[in-house]
Amino acid sequence: MNTKIALAAALAALALAGCAKKEAAVEETKEAAADAAAAAGQAADAATDAAADAATAAGQAVDAAGEAAGAAVDATAAAGEAAVDAAGAAVDAAGDAVAETASDAVQATGEAVEQTGEAIQEAAK
Repeated sequence: MNTKIALAAALAALALAGCAKKEAAVEETKEAAADAAAAAGQAADAATDAAADAATAAGQAVDAAGEAAGAAVDATAAAGEAAVDAAGAAVDAAGDAVAETASDAVQATGEAVEQTGEAIQEAAK
């Protein structure tokens, strides 16, 4: 009878040990799941931070592109104004040159007429 009792006690001890192992495994699994959830949360936070940083960088790039486009527009306007000013100066210079040339031609024509008149008077003597 003692053998049966000892065998029953051993079986009960094994059953309790099995339950204890299962509880320990369940606890370890819960801890591992909690650790995995914490790691996933940290990864999600890091991904969110990286996405926010990328969005900020993209916004800064858009701002820089807008500023560059504005500078290009300003430079184009300045170049246009400079071209208009240069064209105006060229027209003024050409007008002055034409006026001076015409004045010189009129003066030369007057001198030629005067010389011709003198020659006619000399010939008439």
